[in-house]
Amino acid sequence: MEPGKNVRAKSCSTSPSTYSQPVPPANISFLFAPAVPIFKNVLLTRLGFFVSTINMRENCNFSAMNKKLFLAYFICVSPLLVTGQNMTGFWKGSFDMFGGCFAQNNIELQITIKGDSVYGNSYHYLDVNNYVKKKFWGTYNATSKKIILQERVVTTFKIPQECRICIKQYELDYSSSGNTEFLKGGWSSVLVANYINCENGPITLSRVRESAFKEIPEIIVDSGEIRLEFYDNGEIDDDSITVRINDRIVLTHQKLGAKPITTTIRMDLKHTFQEVEMIAENLGSIPPNTALLIITANKKRYELFLTSSTQKSAKVRFLYEKGNGD
Repeated sequence: MEPGKNVRAKSCSTSPSTYSQPVPPANISFLFAPAVPIFKNVLLTRLGFFVSTINMRENCNFSAMNKKLFLAYFICVSPLLVTGQNMTGFWKGSFDMFGGCFAQNNIELQITIKGDSVYGNSYHYLDVNNYVKKKFWGTYNATSKKIILQERVVTTFKIPQECRICIKQYELDYSSSGNTEFLKGGWSSVLVANYINCENGPITLSRVRESAFKEIPEIIVDSGEIRLEFYDNGEIDDDSITVRINDRIVLTHQKLGAKPITTTIRMDLKHTFQEVEMIAENLGSIPPNTALLIITANKKRYELFLTSSTQKSAKVRFLYEKGNGD
């Protein structure tokens, strides 16, 4: 451009003669073979539009080099719109285990995926009062949608004394049908005590919205003495409770009020698990029986709202992990 010369930008005509025919998306589908299917059609349509746009005639200043650069840029950026299948969440299934501890063997996997790493918690359970909880780690292949999980640490358990705990490994593949998502594959296991082969078999899990254990809070602590204070939650209406710790009664016939009902529990290497249960003796004048539980563990303080009835108690579980108090 010469100095002092006025330049007027060229406008691009929108008449049909200005554009070449759009490039059919099917002709460029090979570019998106790795793409997640749900985004494929959208990306093909968009790319077809951009290709047709950059095929404008010279009066829009698109040289052959500009066309190539524009196309290359879109191809490089478009994969950012395609994310791997998010398998983080709750997955529930069941399997057969002959000679096992439970009449029915349920599995809940609480999966978290970061990159190609997987970690989380597994519950092998009959119900929320009969279970084994373990931590697992593993790997995730985004291309094949395959997860390999290895249970490693038994966090806590509530099982009959004669039962044995098996550590499991899972190899699972992701699939979906309609709105239902699945993890299907197999599992193998060894006894936690001596690593002798336990059992193995197939398993299918489906994604669920929430944990079967959501109504029982778990608090990880690393301090010795935990102070528990029970208050009436709201209007004082003569609610009366019993408190059990690990099925042992520590408080009974206690009326909830503005002053706390207090007890303590001990958490250390010899006491790594404590279950606190609040049982309603009555419903007061305003049912159900509700309480505010204030928990003090060293400098940490927690507040929980507990609700119980004559048919259902309220529970809180404490897990000891040295150096990992929340």
